[in-house]
Amino acid sequence: MRVLSAAIGMVLASATLLPLTADAAQRQTRIADSAITVATTLRDTALASDLGYRVTESLTTEVGPRMAGSDGDARAVAWAQAKFRELGYDKVWIEPVTFPKWERRAEQAKVVGAHAQPLILTALGGSPGGTVEAEVVRFADLAALEAAPAGSLAGKIAFVDYRMERARNGGGYGPGSRVRSRAPSVAINKGAVGFLMRSAGTDSHRQPHTGITRFDEGLTPVPSAALAVPDADQLARLLQRGPQRVRMHLDCGWTGTATSYNVIGEIRGSKRPDEVVLIGGHLDSWDLGTGAVDDGAGVGLTMAAGALIGQLPKAPARSIRVVAFANEEQGLHGGKAYAQQHAKALGRHQIAAESDFGAGRIYGYSSSAPAHAQAADRQIAAVLAPLGIAHTPGEGGPGPDISPFAANGLAWARLAQDGSDYFDLHHTPDDTFDKIDPQALAQNVAAYAVFAYLAAQADGDFGSAPNTAPNTASKGARD
Repeated sequence: MRVLSAAIGMVLASATLLPLTADAAQRQTRIADSAITVATTLRDTALASDLGYRVTESLTTEVGPRMAGSDGDARAVAWAQAKFRELGYDKVWIEPVTFPKWERRAEQAKVVGAHAQPLILTALGGSPGGTVEAEVVRFADLAALEAAPAGSLAGKIAFVDYRMERARNGGGYGPGSRVRSRAPSVAINKGAVGFLMRSAGTDSHRQPHTGITRFDEGLTPVPSAALAVPDADQLARLLQRGPQRVRMHLDCGWTGTATSYNVIGEIRGSKRPDEVVLIGGHLDSWDLGTGAVDDGAGVGLTMAAGALIGQLPKAPARSIRVVAFANEEQGLHGGKAYAQQHAKALGRHQIAAESDFGAGRIYGYSSSAPAHAQAADRQIAAVLAPLGIAHTPGEGGPGPDISPFAANGLAWARLAQDGSDYFDLHHTPDDTFDKIDPQALAQNVAAYAVFAYLAAQADGDFGSAPNTAPNTASKGARD
């Protein structure tokens, strides 16, 4: 389902107030009343359906964790192809995605000395293996680490104790994820032989949050891990009592390359089948949990939305394409591959939307729709409104996997989910199916079905066109 573009805010809003020229009026994208009627019925049918919940249960139970390049990942690809066919999709295919393969095998840590005790941690994706025992130096945040004198961490473990803030839109994740992605390299440049961080999460459980990190070119990577939040608190309290030494052992690392697949299902359009509305989520997960909120729910609800559209008496004018993207977690590999493979067909992609922020209720809708598509954008918003979804033009950006294509000119939409508790679970062992609320997931299915159907039926476009200027649209904060 290609979701409507997330807005160029005030400019678009003000543009709709200007008088239209005759040419502009002719070009206005609109949605027929008959399509609105069908979408209203579709919305109510989807809201009463448990299909999205059942598909998500199937993936997380029958496959479980599916880290990119693992046996679970390969089983997930086979599962997705079979599930698309079972759900009645007209066309199902796979597209290869090749990437470096990272494996986690074992990990443990402890404080040594007078206050000896275990610490619960997990290796950051991309970390090398190794055993390090050294004195720990605490920093309140990334800026404090960056301000440390050159060479001041020689032979020591850097510990960044940044506490992430909870927010409905996940806004607190940006600073937390920057610690994970940037701080290890900064620490190495200061002489550190190991790196620890407070998990980028909002919970208070002994469940560490993993996630990918990267090391600047030319640096020799060091063992890098995230402490569970209570363990970060414990280490900080110990450091208040005096110097502390930590021993950590990580058995993990890169093991060559692997190939997985974007798995694609399509409901063929009745009039313009070569034009598509794209929706989807990412099929891979981290290995600690079963990838229910990240991103089993996104795969399940978009598969269900497409299937419910396929059950209508008549297919929409354009095709509905659902993509289960490969290896989002370690660098948007599936999204980048899709954008590259379909670059010449960008203009035939009507609009796209991705669900990759858990399974909370959708509370806002926005898009990148240009001025000539604003009327249709408002029509979609009006059908979404009874689901408790507000029209929020000018807010947000494209989902992670569609962001590479959006940077090239793809129109996008954002169906903003309530992520207040998303980062309690994100990238932890606690990301399991029992955390999914079936009613909230059904609301998501209904919203995506409405959006995809109406965008596919629209008389006119939503602005997808190749561009040459850099696109600064947000890639989201969920990798």
